[in-house]
Amino acid sequence: MITYEFPFNERIRSLLRLESLFDKVVYFTGADGALEHHTALDGLFEILDVIGRSDPRMDLLQELERQRKNLLGFRNNPKVSETALDGSLYEIEQAYTALHALHGRFGQSLRDNDWLMSIKHKAALPGGACGFDIPSYHYWLQQPSHVRRAALERWQTGVIPARNALAIILRLLRGHGELKPLVAQRGQYEKFLSGTNFQMVRIALDENAQLIPEISANRYVLHIRFVLPTAIETKSRCCDSDVSFELSFCSLV
Repeated sequence: MITYEFPFNERIRSLLRLESLFDKVVYFTGADGALEHHTALDGLFEILDVIGRSDPRMDLLQELERQRKNLLGFRNNPKVSETALDGSLYEIEQAYTALHALHGRFGQSLRDNDWLMSIKHKAALPGGACGFDIPSYHYWLQQPSHVRRAALERWQTGVIPARNALAIILRLLRGHGELKPLVAQRGQYEKFLSGTNFQMVRIALDENAQLIPEISANRYVLHIRFVLPTAIETKSRCCDSDVSFELSFCSLV
């Protein structure tokens, strides 16, 4: 199954972008090549750009605290495993403590590094990170992979607590929605939401279906149009047959 996600507001949109960027940074940090480590550093710069529009730390702290209180309400509930509940509460408390311990603005340690900021400025230009632009960066890229990886991991220490916090929040968000089987008549599906405060919709589609969902939604209506994958130069064509898929609406309670 291929799962597609569509956020209903800018807050969830930013969290999903950060999740994708953190995954990119972690993946390429774990590689050995200079180009991979350059990509990891690019990902860190992109994270700074996303959080530069607003500092997400307070928002993450407030959401973690809200979820902790919600989970405490399940104490002594015979339908809930106390062991699982304790594990979730411990995870939230650890993430909260680490995030709260950060000093200054989120990602400030990266912004205070003049060398990194000079690379960020140059890398924003097409081809701007060439060796003749920043000889010191070219030198760093020629260092052994373990030296570069140690530096990348050190530079990430100021943002990793946020990665752990948003991973918990997005896991809870996804877990609060249940996928239900549906059929889109002639490739189209519409549902009126009556102003319900959903935060994200998820669509699961068989990977062999060779279809792509185009989603538009707000608080009042969800519209899904399944289209056939085509060449980039060709306008997408709507599927005119019935499509089986799964749908879930997600909200943080």
